[in-house]
Amino acid sequence: MRKVVVQEFVTLDGFAAGPDGELDFIAGSSDSDANGGEFVDDQLAFLETVDTILLGSVTYRMFAEYWPRQTVETEGIADALNATPKVVFSKTVGRAAWGDWEEPRVVAGSASEEVRRLKGEPGKDLVVWGSLSLADSLMRDGLVDEYRLWVCPVLLGRGRRLFEHGLETHWLKRLETKTYDGVVAVRYEVARP
Repeated sequence: MRKVVVQEFVTLDGFAAGPDGELDFIAGSSDSDANGGEFVDDQLAFLETVDTILLGSVTYRMFAEYWPRQTVETEGIADALNATPKVVFSKTVGRAAWGDWEEPRVVAGSASEEVRRLKGEPGKDLVVWGSLSLADSLMRDGLVDEYRLWVCPVLLGRGRRLFEHGLETHWLKRLETKTYDGVVAVRYEVARP
């Protein structure tokens, strides 16, 4: 069965975005080169294990403004990310343009029902990037199989958390830990009973 992977940048105090959705803490957390190096190589290897990117409407709009304009000269993962099929979960987005690349499919219905259906189909894994409300919904419905967190060396103090209050207890098994110029990448698998 395909896995759902939530991959997020988070601060040491657990925030995945600032109070107004700001992500500026990410750029200031590492000196890694966006065009190459170990971080990019690892992300390209990860993208080879994924055949669907799951996005909420806010992250879709942010990504669609930026990624279709990037090339491997400006962002080492641009072609791999842009070529990967995407599903946008939104009741407000009618058509999801992605520059000259294949348009994402828009789903207005239940994200959990659609993700449950996708998990049952043959294929590679599915990844949630950004999209905190979508990630929260999938976590609450027990559909997340793995977390890949990049813990940034910053205390933000306030903002939007990846793990909101009220989640049920989930035991995790650490699969990997790695550092990239101050950012600690941790990978956990959800331990199923």
